[in-house]
Amino acid sequence: MKSSVIIFPGSNCDRDMDVALKKFGFKNKMVWHNDNVIPKSDLVVLPGGFSYGDYLRCGSIAAKSNIINSVIEFANKGGLVIGICNGFQILIETGLVNGALLRNKYLKFICKNVFVKANKTQNKYFNKIKKDILELHIAHNDGNYFCSEDDLKLIQDNDQIAVEYCDINGEVSEKSNPNGSMKNIAGVFNKKKNILGMMPHPERVIDNCLSSNDGSYFFENLLSNMK
Repeated sequence: MKSSVIIFPGSNCDRDMDVALKKFGFKNKMVWHNDNVIPKSDLVVLPGGFSYGDYLRCGSIAAKSNIINSVIEFANKGGLVIGICNGFQILIETGLVNGALLRNKYLKFICKNVFVKANKTQNKYFNKIKKDILELHIAHNDGNYFCSEDDLKLIQDNDQIAVEYCDINGEVSEKSNPNGSMKNIAGVFNKKKNILGMMPHPERVIDNCLSSNDGSYFFENLLSNMK
């Protein structure tokens, strides 16, 4: 399977994602934001970081980059697109997924491991995953997911909540919510579920020496579902 990781000025998880994708069998290419065309790909990833220094609004300038038109075209044709952390913010700015990512509830940057519960219904990302309570890493200042009540009803009715913050036992509660996100939402799909935006970083936890190996379940399962 072929993948492409988009690099923006200020990206800092692009290399981590490249290492993770290659480790689990993807043939990955790095694509500069000023390019106009994505190479032939089965998967496109918008990585984490601080694109354009998070000026104006997180992800807002990156959403106007040259390559984004090609990303949108790829996504609209049903291609798989993942946005992690800043990549999630970029997806929201492009309108590819619903909602907004506000400043964290306690107005502090959060950098720690958290537990999330994965949505295992029909989607390429989590369907058949061997472990549905995952210990992943978060590092963000603006990860507080919010949407209108109408949008919330739509994403709930369409089963578009991809991952929820929870505790080690899978209990979803205010106590297990690190940033104030509505309904503990850590990630969402678009309606067709080919696009995934989420704040936690699976690429940062692909080996036990990195504090958790749970990101491996994500990448192994995704590759298996794509074959």
